[in-house]
Amino acid sequence: MTTMRAAVLTAPKRFELREVPIPNIGPEDVLVRVTRTGICGTDIHIFNGHYAADRLPLILGHEFCGTIAGRGANVRHLDISARVVVDINIGCDTCFWCRRNEVLNCAEVVQVGISRDGAFAEYVAVPARLTIPVSADIADDVLALTEPVSCVVRAARKAKAALGQSVVVFGAGPIGNLHVQMMRLIGTAPIIVADLSADRCRMAMEAGADAAVADPAQLEPIVRKMTAGRGADLVIESVGSRRLYKQAFDLARRGGHVAFFGITPPGETVPVDILRTVLEETSLKGSVAGMGEDMHDALTLLSHGRFRTSDFTKASYTLENIQQAFETLGDRPQDLKTQIAVSA
Repeated sequence: MTTMRAAVLTAPKRFELREVPIPNIGPEDVLVRVTRTGICGTDIHIFNGHYAADRLPLILGHEFCGTIAGRGANVRHLDISARVVVDINIGCDTCFWCRRNEVLNCAEVVQVGISRDGAFAEYVAVPARLTIPVSADIADDVLALTEPVSCVVRAARKAKAALGQSVVVFGAGPIGNLHVQMMRLIGTAPIIVADLSADRCRMAMEAGADAAVADPAQLEPIVRKMTAGRGADLVIESVGSRRLYKQAFDLARRGGHVAFFGITPPGETVPVDILRTVLEETSLKGSVAGMGEDMHDALTLLSHGRFRTSDFTKASYTLENIQQAFETLGDRPQDLKTQIAVSA
């Protein structure tokens, strides 16, 4: 075969199913036959024209799993048909940032499905060094959650989340729900979630939150009550709202931490009271994508059933129906994740 099926985003809000050439691989690369690919919030931003419009046409898709279908001449450690997940962040592998596992800061970084063609296609080419073999008996729909889980693993590391800390999570969508579960695994308490959707608040409670607040007016009183009036040790903004980022600082205790996670439009800023931040020793840290060991740890946690995944694996569409999958996302709040079944 020389061609494959791919869902190409040709313009904002318009996919076309095309026959395109199967990607070539270099001596250090592998060709992955894609089985499952999840729809990420970043994909939705690109679909809606809010991000990366200058890169279209583009094959999206970066939350995926598959099997090795081909390997470059120098690849010895991966067998054909081996199941794998992939770290999508491709840096130079030699600079200061890559050596520190901060690949997004590499001057040469590209991301599969975001800045180069991705996995809403039957095959994708990636560097062999970024593939992670899967030895556990884990279903494809769960395996495709490895990349989003790696994102909350990294966010927890960057925020230095710790046993017994109080946490507020803005957003109970897919990534917010995973933040809740990550905080639960670490042993933080209480975990308070804020989301306008009553359905997603309910799912956050089922995932381990101690309180879920759908009424914005009730959030601060509840946070104060559950933290002895102090405010939260850690506030995670996972929505991407300037207003919520500002509120995050108000809900953090003196000496607390605000985790910047949700993506806003370019150029968005939030005012910070410098004197208050200095005197109260408030801290903040940005994080968005898992990479390196974050991916390995995410796979380990999923392989051992540490995440509740049932609400993430209900909705599945074929590659032919990807347009419908994207267009109906807002109508299906009960589906925390929608996946595309690319190949059997």
